[in-house]
Amino acid sequence: MEVSELRIRKVTAEGKLKAYVTVTFDGVFVVHNVKIIEGKTGLFIAMPSRRTANGEYKDVAHPISPAFRAALQDKILAEYNAGHVVEEVAEGED
Repeated sequence: MEVSELRIRKVTAEGKLKAYVTVTFDGVFVVHNVKIIEGKTGLFIAMPSRRTANGEYKDVAHPISPAFRAALQDKILAEYNAGHVVEEVAEGED
């Protein structure tokens, strides 16, 4: 499975959330709202999630293998760091 398109929307507000990413795989499957977050040791991605009835957050889509997660994160962060942003949004406008 290959990433065929990344659409990065940079968040303009100050804070840990830096961008929302839409990832298209093989031109046939899309995952919206992957987040780029600034952590204590640098940038990382967080998969889209939903809040459960008890207040916990559960991923609605995520890589199964650590190797695929690392490859996906590397690709997304490389595009973000290269400045390949399609638009800027205020936090919460996803």
